[in-house]
Formats: sequence, C-alpha cells, structure tokens
Amino acid sequence: MLDATSILVVLPHDSLAEAAMDCATRLARRTGAALTLVDVIDAAPGDLGRRMSDLTGQRDAEIEQDVISHHRDRLAEFAERARRENIEVTEAVLQGRPAVEVVRMVLREGHDVLIKGASVSEDCGGVLAGVDMHLLRLCPCPVWVPTRATGGTSARILAAVAAADPGDAARAGLDRRVLDVALALGQGDGAEVRVIHAWSLPGDHALRHGRYTVDKGGDVDALVAQEGQAAAARVAALLADYPQVARDHVVVAEGSPGAVIAAHAAAEGVDAIVMGTVGRAGQPGWVTGATAETILGRIPCSVIALKPEGFVSPVTLDGIG
Repeated sequence: MLDATSILVVLPHDSLAEAAMDCATRLARRTGAALTLVDVIDAAPGDLGRRMSDLTGQRDAEIEQDVISHHRDRLAEFAERARRENIEVTEAVLQGRPAVEVVRMVLREGHDVLIKGASVSEDCGGVLAGVDMHLLRLCPCPVWVPTRATGGTSARILAAVAAADPGDAARAGLDRRVLDVALALGQGDGAEVRVIHAWSLPGDHALRHGRYTVDKGGDVDALVAQEGQAAAARVAALLADYPQVARDHVVVAEGSPGAVIAAHAAAEGVDAIVMGTVGRAGQPGWVTGATAETILGRIPCSVIALKPEGFVSPVTLDGIG
C-alpha cells in the first residue's frame, strides 16, 4: 500500500478530476489519510487581473477574486463529498506555473502521495503529456495519474522493475518498493498483479554494424542470449522474496522499457502500472519520466510513479535549481 497520512489531490478542470478524487477517497479510507484538494490558476498573482482589466475596464482585484472564487467553489464541491465520508479535507487555490506550484506545495507541507487525473484532449486520444509529465519527473513523493474512471480500483496491475544487481542498494530498494506497492494495491482491489522487466544488450546495434564486428553476428547473438539469461536470473532473485507472485505472470522481454511495458499493458488489458522513475535519463536501469510519457502516450493506463530513496527534486521553494 502507498503509506499515506497526507494526500495532495490536484483537480484542474481539464483533467480526469473525478477519477483522481475516486482514487484519493479510496486511498484515504484505507489509510486514514487527510486530503488536500488544490487547483492552480496558470498565472502569477495579479497577472490575470491586469490583463483582463485592459479589456473589460473592471478593476484588477475584482477580476482576480472572481476567478479565484470560481476555483474555490469548485474545490468545495469535491471537499464536501469527502467530508460526508468522514475524511479530513482542506482546499487551496494556487497561482503560477501549475507543476512547479504543486511540487512546491509538496515540499512545503510534506505530502506523502500526489494524485492527479490525466489531462484530457479529444485530439490526443484522451491523454496529454503536459503538466502530468512534469509532475512525474519533478515530484519527490509518489505520483498517481489515473487515466480512466474506475472508482479508484484496478483489476490488473503491472509492476515494472529494473531488476537491479542486488549490490546496487538504491535501485534494488526501489524495485522492492514497486513490488510492495503493486501487491498491496492488488490485495486491496482483489486485482491480478503481473511483473515485467525490459532488458537489452548495451551497444547491440553498434556491434552488429561496427567496422570490426559487422561479420560477427553469431557472436553478438551469443552476447544477447547471455544478457537475456542474466536478466532472467536477476528477476528470479528479486522475486525469491515474493512467492505470492505467480511465475506465469512474470515477463522478461528484450526491448526498451517504454515500448515493452506499453505493448504488454495494451495486450493484457492492464489498468495500472507501478514503476520507479527518475527525472532525467543517463542512469542505466532506471525508468525515466520519458518512459512514463511513452506509456501514457500509447495506452490510457494509470501510472503510479515512485522515486528512489534520496531523490531531490530540481524544484525548490524559490525556483527551479
């Protein structure tokens, strides 16, 4: 389960806000967590009023307060529903760059989990990669992006693991957390939990086309086979502590994480993917925010993204470092 005493729920009008609220309410009932509901006006304080006053002749402050009141009233409706279930809830309207202001609130108030319904657009198949992707990359706490109205539940959950060398404590620890969260959510929902690992031979393409190795295809094939066997062995070692995972629900496949995970999720009708992420590429074995973007761009599947221990967001209370 996602351990939570404080859940931040981001509810912009152009997102699947109902799905986010369903997930947040269900998680709060399980954990006893309090909810903080927020919406963000995509303008710095005072900017919106100044721009509109030039057109309408109204005073800046009146325009700004009217906009803020609209957002507050909308949040209040969501809050009232949570209070009827005896969930502690507060509301806040933020102003500024949405992803940055949301992450700053996480930093200020120490929220344990952030939940935001996917941004939606008919032109992009129901899923967009804007604020959602920034939050997946920048937020230090777990980020849950539901992409469909499921009442907060899932029937099939996919845990994507890096299958790190046990000697790499940070990555191995994140793999275990991914499995723990996926299995706990699965138990709570009565869902089937699958595990997937994508692997590839570093430099495979270059070896097959290099000046000195172009005619060594058989040797490269042998290296690929060895890499696949090593990946399978790492996954088996990781799952030795998880006998509840059915071995016929474990996939070890060659390819890039984004393509492999998205293809499997689509083929098997996965409702939610739990994965460990980092904000930037360049760290072998990690799934990056770009991989989460690939998955959300190919299949409307909810993503729960977990950061490694010690992750530091580039967002600070004063700006972006």
